[in-house]
Amino acid sequence: MGKRILVVLPHPDDEAFGISGTLAKEIAGGAHVTYACLTLGEMGRNMGVPPFATRVTLPAIRKLELEESCREIGIQDLRMLGFHDKTIEFEDRKKLDGSIHELVNEIDPTLILTFYPGYSVHPDHDATGEAVVRVVGSLPAHKRPPVQCVAFAKNHEEELGHPDVVNDVQDYLTHKMASIRAHRSQFQAAELLGNKKMPDKAIRERFGTERFWTYRFD
Repeated sequence: MGKRILVVLPHPDDEAFGISGTLAKEIAGGAHVTYACLTLGEMGRNMGVPPFATRVTLPAIRKLELEESCREIGIQDLRMLGFHDKTIEFEDRKKLDGSIHELVNEIDPTLILTFYPGYSVHPDHDATGEAVVRVVGSLPAHKRPPVQCVAFAKNHEEELGHPDVVNDVQDYLTHKMASIRAHRSQFQAAELLGNKKMPDKAIRERFGTERFWTYRFD
């Protein structure tokens, strides 16, 4: 059997910049990916440029954007868990952890991807990573899948050290850029929307590498 990858992130678009190339690469190699997105990002401030979303329509729009992004990456299994945007740290821990635990039991992942707790800038990011770590840490040591984390807080390398995994995803930039562009309501940079051509070298340098830190439980 190929790899079974479980991705646990809080918002639509969290997958786009940090892991979409890695996922496309793994899927091309035979991996099956389940992406558990905790919220619909309904509290996001961006409404498109020029604005085409409203506070009322944004959740539905972001759901469609997420589905498009997953298609571009090749993700086979998207789960939307229905938690509330910007409140993950305040969610009932039993409910939050229980939903992740159910997925782990169902999928029996060989790898989990999430955010590194404390090093991911947004409270929802950190709280999601913390929940994943709690769930996996509660398993017997021999049953714990590796947890690889995205980190990008200021000075994170000074405290975490160099990344344990550095993936060259240059061959999968078509998938990655399509994933980013799918989230039209959130990303307005002209080069991301296709309105201004970035040189290929600049695209490779900016987006061609994805880095992960392995969470160590012991």
